[in-house]
Amino acid sequence: MHPEATGDLTNLLYAIALAGKVISGNVRRAGLMDVLGSYGGVNESGEEQQKLDVIANSAMKQALTHSGRVCVMASEEEGDPVPISPNGNGSSGKYAVLYDPLDGSSNIDVNVSIGTIFSIHQRVTPRGPGTLEDCLQIGRHQIAAGYIIYGSSTVLAYTAGQGVHLFTLDPTIGEFRLLNHDIKTPNVGRYYSVNESYYQRWTNGYRRVVEVFKGVEDLAERKISRYIGSLVADFHRNLLGGGVFMYPADSKSPEGKLRLLYEASPLAFIAEQAGGMASDGNRPILDIVPRELHQRTPLLIGSVGDVEFVEKIVREVDGGVG
Repeated sequence: MHPEATGDLTNLLYAIALAGKVISGNVRRAGLMDVLGSYGGVNESGEEQQKLDVIANSAMKQALTHSGRVCVMASEEEGDPVPISPNGNGSSGKYAVLYDPLDGSSNIDVNVSIGTIFSIHQRVTPRGPGTLEDCLQIGRHQIAAGYIIYGSSTVLAYTAGQGVHLFTLDPTIGEFRLLNHDIKTPNVGRYYSVNESYYQRWTNGYRRVVEVFKGVEDLAERKISRYIGSLVADFHRNLLGGGVFMYPADSKSPEGKLRLLYEASPLAFIAEQAGGMASDGNRPILDIVPRELHQRTPLLIGSVGDVEFVEKIVREVDGGVG
């Protein structure tokens, strides 16, 4: 079906799946292994690192390094890209992988679903260890992206540009088994997800959106509020059930809070492949040209009808401010 295929991307996805199995095992045994709680440091984004953040980051680094398919990787937990030297035969991997090893880690201690998010690009530098240039590519150039969610079961979702596919980890055999093929998200969904504790910091446009979703004036637009506080968990629910996740810029974070390359861009690729949509309130996430490795962005993501509705209200009230 694809005579030009080399199997390299498949092998890379297997390596990421292996890291996911390792992380899943550590998450499930966290209380027994004394790996709950703070590690005692902060990551590049200034957030307190949890012990499982460090373990998950190490698992991803080892799996990617030994895959032989990666020239450079970048993690939300580290300040700079990590180039990978050529293997024993002198050849270098052809992929750059960017990842959030454990999204939602502030919820670890209370047993809320958390996850790993990853983004894969084909390298743009010609040879040798990869560089920052290989990492700073727009989302449209992704060749694959996905996430692994550690909840009541461990689920892997990925796309390689031909739909979104879900797999669940079968603990009896230690392998991921196909759960759903080529899933599609509803055009209009049931849920809206946003941290309403920041209501006073938002622009009037986003305040208005939430009022409408609460059914203050028009019950036809009413939605059910569901917010877990773990991006990958909120996104996963809305991907399957339909709806919109919002993390707008606010008065204290005018550039937004979520990381473009590690969180917003890979999830945007997945959303579009499932028939959904993602924007920063003004432009598609996948069209944003990254300027730096840990760049932040506002994020609207989910069902097309819901994202477009939010953008419309914000334009009307704020004049296009995202």
